[in-house]
Amino acid sequence: MKKQNRPTGEPGSLAGIRILDLSRILAGPSCTQLLGDLGADVIKVERPGEGDDTRKWGPPFVLDRDDRETTESAYYLCANRNKRSIDIDMSTPRGQALVRELAVGSDVVIENYKVGALARYKLDYASLKESNPRLVYCSITGFGQDGPYAARSGYDFLAQGMGGIMSVTGETDGEPMKVGVGITDIMTGMYAAVAILAALRHRDTSGRGQYVDLALLDTQVAWLINAGQCYLTSGVLPPRLANGHPNIVPYQVFPAADGHFILAVGNDGQFARFCEFAGAPELATSDRYARNADRVRNRDELIPLLKALTARKTTAQWVEGLETLGVPGGPVNRIDQVFADPQVRHREMRVSIPYPGSKEGSIDLIGSPIHMSETPVTYRRAPPRLGQDAEEILRDVLGYDDARIKELKATKTAALGSGR
Repeated sequence: MKKQNRPTGEPGSLAGIRILDLSRILAGPSCTQLLGDLGADVIKVERPGEGDDTRKWGPPFVLDRDDRETTESAYYLCANRNKRSIDIDMSTPRGQALVRELAVGSDVVIENYKVGALARYKLDYASLKESNPRLVYCSITGFGQDGPYAARSGYDFLAQGMGGIMSVTGETDGEPMKVGVGITDIMTGMYAAVAILAALRHRDTSGRGQYVDLALLDTQVAWLINAGQCYLTSGVLPPRLANGHPNIVPYQVFPAADGHFILAVGNDGQFARFCEFAGAPELATSDRYARNADRVRNRDELIPLLKALTARKTTAQWVEGLETLGVPGGPVNRIDQVFADPQVRHREMRVSIPYPGSKEGSIDLIGSPIHMSETPVTYRRAPPRLGQDAEEILRDVLGYDDARIKELKATKTAALGSGR
């Protein structure tokens, strides 16, 4: 199949949609990066002199040609491509007026300030929809716009703990464990993107925008998915099972002679083929292990038997042998092995984008997993330096002339590129 992700080319499916991005950190920026990848024009509004908090979340940082650290961290780079940056001081009346003017010409506003914070500046949905009734406005907070926790600050780690995922993650007898990336932030960003697209569809048919309220805690509870549903169905708390699965056995990491591999048996036929290859066909005919329900009930006695068998072959022998038999299995890759994997490389999950001023003249980013035949993802802009597109935005979006831009610069309320 012809590869669909292209660095440049025809406009994406969201071409013509403008996103005014007032968010920072990860949940909001990951949402707007996704929409930008799909063709939207994303204008990122940042604080003068500081910008998005994640610009300083390092090391590592991008290095310049003299091996000096720049102000762009790897964390910032992960969620901010396909955007234009303008630095505006929203605490000043002049800065607030400028943001309101940008909102008039936008289809979407997304923000992640504390509940009620932007209302003080008349940058909340109720204020902005007066001049733009077609506006879709998305707020991302820790706990939502209402309820007993609404005023609290919210963070990914807190949401993972409060939302239950840590209670089912980690070693059986170990401490609760968070996921190794900010998964609640990322999932909130994805839910936000879905909601925004649905709201745009409604706007296109009805002519009316709407308000979208996303919370980290809500998202975390939602993606408890089968673990949460098992509790709701049975009333039994799901335990931590390390790498095991609560409803399928064997479905976990197993030792090999030279490391570890994943065995993910999905049905009884696969279990029988695995047992034959492992040299223990009798396990698949035992009344205690023949059916998945029996294997789940007798997990504690079966797993040690299987571990003794899997330790006899190397990881490569297991992976190759199981693939031949149609039994799901695979290696446990380090991140360097992930990006060297031939399938990952074929699917273009590592992309290089020009980045003037950096040591290599370009930066590598994680690619988009979305492949579309008619409107492919494009990588049009590297993550912007603070305020680098301010004058371009004022000219192209608001139609400002040189005199008006010079006047704004003189006020110091719209820094207009001061952080470059």
